[in-house]
Amino acid sequence: MSGRRSVLKKLGLLAILIGSTAAAPFALRAWTHWRYDKLIYRQPQETPERPVAVVFGALVWPDGRPSDMLADRVRAAVSLYQAGKVGKLLLSGDNRFLDYNEPQAMKEMALKLGVPEDDLVLDYAGRRTYDTCYRARHIFGLEQAVLVTQKFHLDRALFTCRNLGLDAVGFSADLQPYRQVQRSELREIAATALAWWDIKVRHPLPVLGERIEIGLENQPPSGS
Repeated sequence: MSGRRSVLKKLGLLAILIGSTAAAPFALRAWTHWRYDKLIYRQPQETPERPVAVVFGALVWPDGRPSDMLADRVRAAVSLYQAGKVGKLLLSGDNRFLDYNEPQAMKEMALKLGVPEDDLVLDYAGRRTYDTCYRARHIFGLEQAVLVTQKFHLDRALFTCRNLGLDAVGFSADLQPYRQVQRSELREIAATALAWWDIKVRHPLPVLGERIEIGLENQPPSGS
């Protein structure tokens, strides 16, 4: 009888362990949302001034057109620029293949929206959120920034950038309903867990290179 009790106890502990492990990504996602939601702004006039807006890449169609999410990220960043909240846009995305170029698609759209080319900085190695944040701090030398992306992504972006030494606030680029946004929100559960693992345990190095000066001396002062 004692042997059976011992087995049942071990099985119970194993079930608790498995349940806790399975629940951890959901708890981390909830904590990240709670922790960083207060740093997310939705109107340009409410957003603190920062020298640069970091615009995260997203899907570009085979014909070079930005997807709806990416186009709205550029539009949102341009609205901050036009409101005088930022002085430059750092357009960071994936360009690991010759026929796929997120930063160039963002640049072309920003130019059409009236942003001078001198105020557009392209980061061609922003393959992941982690890479964009790391390179913004260590390659482009940013200390403060506004992060521009959709709200479902912003809390993870803020968690990542702020833990990599970038004093960041977020600006929501939700300008319309998006197809399959629920899938993106579900993906954030695993993506947030991976971000935590990268920050706290793995410390991966993205594509690096020489320091790139983007000319911040005449940009708007940081806000509080």
